[in-house]
Amino acid sequence: MQLEPTNISLLQTKSIYLRDMSVEKKWVLKENADQGIVSQLSSELGVDSVLAELLVQRGVTTFNQARSFFRPDLNNLYDPFLMKDMDKAVERLHKAISSRERILVYGDYDVDGTTAVSLVYSFLREQGADVDFYIPERYDEGYGVSFKGIDWAEANKFSLIITLDCGIKANDKVDYAASKGVDIIICDHHLPENELPAAVAVLDPKRDDCTYPFNDLSGCGVGFKLVQAYSSRYGIPFDTLIPLLDLLVVSIASDLVSIVDENRVLAHYGLKQLNCNPREGLLAMIKLSGLEPMHLTIDDIVFKIGPRINAAGRMETGRIAVELLTATDEDTAVRLGNEINEHNNERKNIDRRITQEALEMVRTGACLSSGNATIVYNPNWHKGVVGIVASRLVEAYYKPTIVFTRSQEGLVTGSARSVHGFDLYDAIESCSDLLENFGGHLYAAGLTLKEENLSSFCQRIEKFISGKMVPEMQTPVVEVDARLNFSQITPKFLRILKQFQPFGPGNSAPVFLTENVYDNGNGRKVGAEGGHLKLELIQETHPYHHISAIGFNMSEFFDYIKFGNPFDVCYSIVENYYRGTANIQLRIKDMRERNEMI
Repeated sequence: MQLEPTNISLLQTKSIYLRDMSVEKKWVLKENADQGIVSQLSSELGVDSVLAELLVQRGVTTFNQARSFFRPDLNNLYDPFLMKDMDKAVERLHKAISSRERILVYGDYDVDGTTAVSLVYSFLREQGADVDFYIPERYDEGYGVSFKGIDWAEANKFSLIITLDCGIKANDKVDYAASKGVDIIICDHHLPENELPAAVAVLDPKRDDCTYPFNDLSGCGVGFKLVQAYSSRYGIPFDTLIPLLDLLVVSIASDLVSIVDENRVLAHYGLKQLNCNPREGLLAMIKLSGLEPMHLTIDDIVFKIGPRINAAGRMETGRIAVELLTATDEDTAVRLGNEINEHNNERKNIDRRITQEALEMVRTGACLSSGNATIVYNPNWHKGVVGIVASRLVEAYYKPTIVFTRSQEGLVTGSARSVHGFDLYDAIESCSDLLENFGGHLYAAGLTLKEENLSSFCQRIEKFISGKMVPEMQTPVVEVDARLNFSQITPKFLRILKQFQPFGPGNSAPVFLTENVYDNGNGRKVGAEGGHLKLELIQETHPYHHISAIGFNMSEFFDYIKFGNPFDVCYSIVENYYRGTANIQLRIKDMRERNEMI
């Protein structure tokens, strides 16, 4: 989920681009906060005014608020019984455990689903419950609760199913389970329909009648609130739940929920657990990803750990991911980790091939649509990577995008991705009469329809988007938090900036603008086929202050930069660790020729 930008003013309305790209970026600079508040906060905290400005932008305006922001506290987690139906869920779960009923933990094959299943399954196993887990097959059962899964539960004598990250729209499946004598507790975080399933309990903070104070938990987060509630009710020390937080932070990061409020606290302590004492399965993933232990960030989860876990469900079965995440010995974790890593390598190869094919379809006009939306279809594409390909096409053309492939005879399935500010889920919902099923979020969704309806669907989506898309949505934006001189990047500045973490939606890594910089002459192309830039930057007004920078997929700038030409640069500041050594690096978001007027 992305939050809407607030208090931003136009910094750049026209770009001179050094790269031959079809999409130009606009830079916007957030308006200055109340300088009286900034000055007072800067003085009280003893920090640079730029850091105080960043705090005020995040709604932190007093010393006490800053202390809470910089020192997340597990004591500030909300009472889980504030969530609608939590009492019912806890009592039904307790009855099942105490009566030795068979409990099935059921969740989807993506990262949020598999971490949620792993968390609840691990907890119930520790309580001595008769418990197993079930992950539906992507290609056989699809997303969410399936009739096949319920039949399997009945055949294996399970009397209670706990769904995680799914179930909120499974009205017919819940009724079917009830007819088989199987109760269901739903733990979900997706938007419900008008009528809720007739489950024993429906835990979803997005229910209209739920007054839980925070509604942007991940699916795994809702599962955590269930085990927190159970522990509170039946005298299980909260400290015994802390080892579960490494799973929870992986879900929070990978599902792109906002890292504010309760999620900020959970992510903070989840990262501590992941860094200091990760479970065997995640430790195997950390090593296979080439990450530096003890220095893992949200970005490391998003770009390294999460995709590997996802690859199991994309290429094989999500069950392997749960087996990895619940492994209790190193040998099993390493074996499963290597298997998943191979799936991820296979996924990357398929992803690259299909992306090239999709780009060629758009370029040659062989796509279903390239007007207000980019829509492509190939019946032979791998279903497990169409979501990734859709994201790549958004990067290339910056339009709402849907990538379709055939799921079974007569049916096609698609993954949709949107651009900032446009509600693609709403667009898809407007065509619900043409769909077999659909689900998702504001910026990402999945859908299935009959192949015969594909043409009508494309026409309807195009028309809907043309009526809703405004010019501001058609240009990618680099949101700049503040101007910064390189001389301000001191050890103290960096020490305080690190305490703004964990970064993510709602608390994005600050983006800074430094003007009139140039490379010191050591800049070079790096990476596969020289696609990235590795620079040593100097600001004209501070020629002795060099700072390293990396620009991913920006090698087209090199010919301009290598001759010492000045430019302006937008970037975030990261701390890289290699073999125990830390170095500060600017991660470049965009750059432009210096001869632009601001």
